[in-house]
Amino acid sequence: MADLPPRPRRLPASIWALGFVSLLMDISSEMIHSLLPVFLVAALGVSMLTVGIIEGVAEATALVLKVFSGALSDWWGRRKPLAVLGYGLGALAKPLFALASTVGWVVAARLLDRVGKGIRGAPRDALVADLAPPGMQGAAFGLRQSLDTVGAFLGPLIAMGLMLLWANDFRAVFWVAVLPAVLCVLLLLVGVREPERPAGTPRTNPIRRESLRRLEPRYWWVVALGAVFTLARFSEAFLLLRLQQDGLPLAWTPLVLVLMNLVFALGAYPLGRLSDRMSHTTLLAWGLVVLIAADALLAWRGHGVLAWLGIALWGLHMAMTQGLLATMVAATAPADLRGTAFGMFNLVSGGALLVASVLAGLLWDRWGPGATFAAGMLFAALALAGVLLQARRAARAPKPPAGQG
Repeated sequence: MADLPPRPRRLPASIWALGFVSLLMDISSEMIHSLLPVFLVAALGVSMLTVGIIEGVAEATALVLKVFSGALSDWWGRRKPLAVLGYGLGALAKPLFALASTVGWVVAARLLDRVGKGIRGAPRDALVADLAPPGMQGAAFGLRQSLDTVGAFLGPLIAMGLMLLWANDFRAVFWVAVLPAVLCVLLLLVGVREPERPAGTPRTNPIRRESLRRLEPRYWWVVALGAVFTLARFSEAFLLLRLQQDGLPLAWTPLVLVLMNLVFALGAYPLGRLSDRMSHTTLLAWGLVVLIAADALLAWRGHGVLAWLGIALWGLHMAMTQGLLATMVAATAPADLRGTAFGMFNLVSGGALLVASVLAGLLWDRWGPGATFAAGMLFAALALAGVLLQARRAARAPKPPAGQG
């Protein structure tokens, strides 16, 4: 009998390349986004509610577009060209932030940037799932998320250094952010090889009723859970503003995202590997407990050790859950519908994020930051109840006879 091929122990080079693509784009994006809420409030004089609306609409635009780009990548059988288009639009948006003199310019730049993210997101995630060896999807998503998050803390760190060096010159920092965005697109073009689609594979419309029926109830449970989770996890702009309005100097505000993303980056890959070996619902439940603790600390304090501990716990919950939710989507969807599955997941999450960010800004304007983070605790508790209920139902479900299932 022929020997079985050995199980791969390393992730393919293209997954590493996709991780570094994400790293470069996040350096660029976070150099801008770590300063943008403060720029809007301090330099352009907008209200907290306006910040919430801008952030919510921008992020929701990205998440809604993912359903269409994901479905298109399933029908076309190609993921990389859509990823190149999306990252290219993100790079084109960066100079607009440096040129912005009014809120309208900022909104236009933010929307173009998020349109790019919406186009690339679902095809890229589906491409990671396509490239991952069997039994290593959690590790693959964890690695990409970890490298992505390294960029997410390097970006604010670079922005903070340049703000100190250039006496709070927002626009100069925004211009520097253009360079890593361009490098990101070049790396994607030359460093990622997409698997070939099997010859003779028919093209079908992935968003037809017949196709969507192939998405099982357990997939739709992940979608519903992700929506409630997103309500608990409003825009990170409010983390920055929580500490800045409690006395953190302008130039040091990026340090909030540096700490959060450092914890996120250090935890995402090992926790992704852990998710390949343990119950997803157990790890998700613990992630929600950590989020509740983070919200409680930030509702109580906007300065001092407890506030910074809350920021660190926020990063830890992201490390425990971000890659895990992507792994759960990939695990519950057919391979030829992965793009559509990620798109639908993000469509629902996009609507939830819009509601969450607007609600967070409204609560902050009317009752202060404590109300915003208390609402986050409430939604996180609802998501935790849903996870525990699902785990209890799964434990009570009859087990298949030996040799079956």
